[in-house]
Amino acid sequence: MDTHSPEPTRPGAAQHGAATDDRTLLAYLAAAHTAGGAAAHEVEVDVVMAARGIGYPRAQVRSDPNGVWVALGPGEPATYENVEGGLRLDQSLRVAAVQHGLSTGGMTPAAALAALSALRTQRPRFPVLGMYLGGFAISFGIATLLQPSWHAVIFATAVSPVVVALMRLAGRGAIPSAVLPLLASFAVAVPAFWLARTGWLPSPLRSLLPPVAVLLPGALIVTGLSELVAGKMTAGASRLMYGSTVLLMFAVGIAAAAALLGVPPSEWTATRVDEIGPVLPFAGIALLSLGICLQESVPWRIAGLVFVVLTLTYIAQWVVLVVAAGPTWAAMLVGSIVASLLSWLAAAWRPTVPRLVLFLPSFWLLVPGSLGLLSMARLGVDPRDSWALVTTTTAAVVAIAVGLIVGTSTARGLTRLGARRHVERLRAARARRHAAAS
Repeated sequence: MDTHSPEPTRPGAAQHGAATDDRTLLAYLAAAHTAGGAAAHEVEVDVVMAARGIGYPRAQVRSDPNGVWVALGPGEPATYENVEGGLRLDQSLRVAAVQHGLSTGGMTPAAALAALSALRTQRPRFPVLGMYLGGFAISFGIATLLQPSWHAVIFATAVSPVVVALMRLAGRGAIPSAVLPLLASFAVAVPAFWLARTGWLPSPLRSLLPPVAVLLPGALIVTGLSELVAGKMTAGASRLMYGSTVLLMFAVGIAAAAALLGVPPSEWTATRVDEIGPVLPFAGIALLSLGICLQESVPWRIAGLVFVVLTLTYIAQWVVLVVAAGPTWAAMLVGSIVASLLSWLAAAWRPTVPRLVLFLPSFWLLVPGSLGLLSMARLGVDPRDSWALVTTTTAAVVAIAVGLIVGTSTARGLTRLGARRHVERLRAARARRHAAAS
């Protein structure tokens, strides 16, 4: 228990109304970070930093996936804020600007509260056309990586509008969001199994993944693992359970499609077919970056950074898998380190760009959600046959989580080292000025 006396708050915040507004501001900020996909321990660190920037050095923050609690100091009243739905990446950009402004004193609490209050009203830059074009580009790009076959690429791009239409219906409340994974996987699996029976589409299980990849909970599962490692047991365990449930819903949709068409378990193949060579995947990454910018309304000034992080992540994985002939888990580990390290360094270079905007798209290259769905689907067909895939998937997901922690820790160390050197240079320059003046 903290027995120190409360420290003074920022000037002018002694009044009850001002303190309430500041507490509401910090609760909104924590909820926005959580809705954007940040891990619980990172949310707490960021919001405490913002609280210090506005004069509350001993603020306390608790973040869970569905809600956050904020108090301005030990023994002070706390505010709870519910987390309702996720944020687009362009909305996360605004949250990052607020975070930077509060931490550095460049934004007043009143302006920050107004910006966060209007966050949900921020309209997407490409509300309809961008969703469909983005879905087309993302499906094409992921297909060149997951199942590099021309037939699989054509299939993924052809059925992508169906998935986008279901996403839009769920966003409007026309269909329950809880059954969206089941409906999307069923809608894609029916034509996938039918075309596989005709011999046109190779390996239906793997070929149906690219159109639904944007809905797979890979980022959720890895974030949950990183929270468990950081000691956030409630947040980490709940994310892992929820992510596993979403994967189960996808698997049920696939099983329903197979039952409808009478597809026997022997035809639930997940073999990777490589027919398009090593060059086209780089074009796929470019289209993937474009699709992310269209669907998530990412400003074009950020698109270059997204493309660079995705490309270097893919190159790192390719070197481990192809050049070094390493195992899958090693490629995932190296790719995760590269993605998290570059995202943190880019965010340090441009503080108003949130690292999650650059890192989250990398999960579609690291494919933990896709591997998890393959494992769960095959587990329902033949537990003995799927054991190797389950083991590989578990190792890959753990490797991604470890890589995330290693990359993040390395980036934080480099950032602190750079900050110390910057301070030392400023002190040296100040000393030279004093010496010259004397």
